[in-house]
Amino acid sequence: SEDKPLAVSKNPDDDAQKDGRIYEYALRVDPNQDDRACEINLCSFARPHMRAFHCSWWSFFIAFFIWFAIAPMLNDVGESLQIDRTQIWTSNICSVAGTIFMRFINGPLCDKFGARILMGIILMCASIPTALTGLVQSATGLYIIRFFIGLGGSTFVMCQFWATRMFTKEVAGTANALVGGWGNLGGGVTQIVMGSALFPLFKAFGLTADQAWRSVCVIPAVVAFVTGVTIMKISDDCPKGNYSDLKKKGLMPEISAGSSFRQGACNLNTWLLFIQYGCCFGVELTMNNAASKYFQDVFLLETESASAIASIFGWMNLFARGLGGFASDKCNSKAGMRGRLWWQSICLVIEGACVLWFSVTTNLGLAIFILVIFSSFVQAAEGSTYGIVPYVDPPSTGSIAGIIGAGGNTGAVVFGLFFRQLTDKVAFQIMGISILVSATLSVFVCIRGHRSVFGGEDSPAIEAAWKGTGTGGGVIIPPDDKDEDEA
Repeated sequence: SEDKPLAVSKNPDDDAQKDGRIYEYALRVDPNQDDRACEINLCSFARPHMRAFHCSWWSFFIAFFIWFAIAPMLNDVGESLQIDRTQIWTSNICSVAGTIFMRFINGPLCDKFGARILMGIILMCASIPTALTGLVQSATGLYIIRFFIGLGGSTFVMCQFWATRMFTKEVAGTANALVGGWGNLGGGVTQIVMGSALFPLFKAFGLTADQAWRSVCVIPAVVAFVTGVTIMKISDDCPKGNYSDLKKKGLMPEISAGSSFRQGACNLNTWLLFIQYGCCFGVELTMNNAASKYFQDVFLLETESASAIASIFGWMNLFARGLGGFASDKCNSKAGMRGRLWWQSICLVIEGACVLWFSVTTNLGLAIFILVIFSSFVQAAEGSTYGIVPYVDPPSTGSIAGIIGAGGNTGAVVFGLFFRQLTDKVAFQIMGISILVSATLSVFVCIRGHRSVFGGEDSPAIEAAWKGTGTGGGVIIPPDDKDEDEA
C-alpha cells in the first residue's frame, strides 16, 4: 500500500492542514470522534488506521510469543535445574506478576504519549531477558528471568489503546477483539513452534534437551527486538499523526498521566470489569502456563504431543476473541450497552461451566473437545470486555484499559497460587466457580448515559448512536474512489 501525504482537503470548505490531518484516509472516518475510522478493512495496510491496526496485533503477538516461549519446555527445564512442581508454578506466577504493575503504569502513559513508542520500547526491552534465558542455573534465576520477560505482556495495554485511538466506539468491540485476539494467538503458536517444532529440531541437530531449551529462546528474542524497532518507524500514534508533532503544532493539549489514572481508578465500573477480565484473560494466562504440563501429567503424553494439544487453546484466538467483540458490537446495535453486558455474562457463564467439566474429564478426546469450547468462550469474554471499555470514561480510556488489563494478570496470579498449592482438579474447580460468580457482576455495571442490565435509560444521543439513526452530530467522511484504489 502507498502512504499518501494529504495535499488537498477532500472538503473544499475544510482546511485539512489546519485540522491536523496529514494523510488521505483510506477508510470512512467520523470527525466528531477525532477522525477515527468507522470501518475495518483487514486487507489494507494503509496509514494511519490499518497500519496501526496491523502493527498493534503483530507487536502483541510477538510479545505473547516470547512471554510463553519457555512454557512448553518447563518439564525439561525442571529436570535440568532439578526443581519441583511448586517451584515451576512459582516461576509461572512470576511471569505474570510483573506485568500487573506495568499495565497500571502503561495506561496513563498511553494517554500522555500514545501507544506506538511505548509498544516499541517495551518489546525491545523484553527481548533482552528472553535471549538470556539459557543462562539460568537455579530456580531463583528462573523466577527473575521470567519476571522480566513477563513485562512484555504489558504491551496488551498499548495494543488495545492503539485500536481504540484509531476506530470509533461503534466498531471498537470488533477492532479491539481482533488485535487482542490475534495478539493472544502468540500463546498458542509459541506452544507448537517452540515445543513441537524448534525444540525437537534443535535436539535433531545433536543438542541435548538441556542445551536445546537453553538455545532456542534466542530466535524469538531477535524477532521481538526487530519488531520493536520497526513499528516505531512505520506507524502513527493516532489518525492525525504522532502525539509529539500534534503537541508542537498546538493541535493536542498536554495530558496529565496522574490525573488520567485517578479519573479511571475512581470509576466503579473499571473495577467490576477488572474482576471479570481476571476471570477470562487470567484464565487464559493460567492455561498457557498449565496446559502442556497438565496433558503430560494427566494423560502421560510426551512434550511434543502435549504442546501441540495445548496450542489449541491459543489457536482459538484466531477467531474467538474477534467473534466475541463482533457479537458485542451486534448486541450493542440491537440493545445498546444492555446488549453488551448480557453478552458478557453469557460468555462467562459458559466459560465457567466448561472449566468445571474439564476438571473431571479423564478421556483425552473429550478433554480436547471441551478445551476447544472452553477456549472459545474465554476469548469471546475477553473481546466482549474491551467492547465495553471505550464507553466507561472516554477521556481516561488508556488508564482504564491498563487497570482492566492488569486485572487479567491479577487473576492469573491468584489462579496460579491455587495450582501451586492444590491439586489440578481442585484448582480447576475453584477457577470455574470464580468465573460463574464474576458473571453476575454485569448487573452492577452502570455507565453514565447508558442503560444497565435491568434499569436506567439511554440518553437520546446514545440511543440514536446505537440504533444508527444518528452519528452524534458528526459527518462520516468517505474516501474518494481514487484514494481507495491506491491505498
